[in-house]
Amino acid sequence: MEVFKNLFSDYTGLLTIGVIVFMLVMMAFLAVMFIKKMNNRE
Repeated sequence: MEVFKNLFSDYTGLLTIGVIVFMLVMMAFLAVMFIKKMNNRE
């Protein structure tokens, strides 16, 4: 649990959490967009 305390108390750790969350949200958005475009039959 010391690792999480250090991760959330340091500025670099907070930036790391932000980057990981941003990448996960971007991955989900792109996956949904690609699936919609694949199913679109024009």
